[in-house]
Amino acid sequence: MNRKELIDALSDKTGSSKADADRNIAALIEIVTNTLKKGDNVALVGFGTFEVRKRAARAGRNPSTGEAIKIKAAKVPAFKAGATLKTAVNGAKK
Repeated sequence: MNRKELIDALSDKTGSSKADADRNIAALIEIVTNTLKKGDNVALVGFGTFEVRKRAARAGRNPSTGEAIKIKAAKVPAFKAGATLKTAVNGAKK
């Protein structure tokens, strides 16, 4: 499902206009992004948690030349699925 399909589905589900659905999705993305930038988590009980994880510096290889390179440490966004979502995806009813 891409963003347009998500907007259509949200509009149908809530009975709102597609413009309102688009604004709501954009606002959600902005809120989650800004919260993660501050280093905080966004926890949606039953759905999951958006968080920032620290990736340590490490050695790697350039795939085209085989040359050894250093990969810098980085902070990366991550999503950890909640129990309700995991159960739903695995087909079991709760």
